[in-house]
Amino acid sequence: MHVSGLAHVYVPPTAAGPPAKVVVVMHGRGDSPAGFAWLSEAIDLPHVGYLLLQAPDEYFGGWSWYDLPPDQGPGILRSRALVFGVLDELAEQGVVSTDVVLFGFSQGCLMAVDVGLRYPRPLAGVCGASGYVMWPELAEIEATAHARALPWLVTAGHQDEVIPFGLTEQGVGHLVAAGIPIDFRGYAKGHTIDPRAELPAMRDWLADRL
Repeated sequence: MHVSGLAHVYVPPTAAGPPAKVVVVMHGRGDSPAGFAWLSEAIDLPHVGYLLLQAPDEYFGGWSWYDLPPDQGPGILRSRALVFGVLDELAEQGVVSTDVVLFGFSQGCLMAVDVGLRYPRPLAGVCGASGYVMWPELAEIEATAHARALPWLVTAGHQDEVIPFGLTEQGVGHLVAAGIPIDFRGYAKGHTIDPRAELPAMRDWLADRL
């Protein structure tokens, strides 16, 4: 599997069979696809492939999807278009959009939510951890009918030292009020993915979607 719009690493499914279900993974600021090389083994769904995208902007040895606040808007719009392009390329290669989950952490969570709200084809779901929502007030007019029907899981840490829990909670609340059916869960964690409670919940959620 190959897409041209963004640098990436593809981790294929371990089981033979029909065309793979795909989790499109977006890392956080300063990270790279290598930061999520562990995900496939941890989730352990043999029929699922993982497309680990690399954000477009260099950032202190890693990569970033957009600039720091308050200048994040232009980068988010640019990265949204790039991820739309990736999803379109997957469709051209025969990957059915309803076999694709968007997964993101931190900046990648924001991008997964942003794209999931607006992408014109139905997806299998959106899963985001430790991010916040940009322009939540626009969801009521910009969210697609697909976004209001697909499964959502958003998680946040009560001890997050980078993105306060309340900021995530407030943004998610706006989306829920706009008709986006988000399953929002808080965990006793900082700015990370908790391997004890959060990761198993994500695994179960992904298994149900894919």
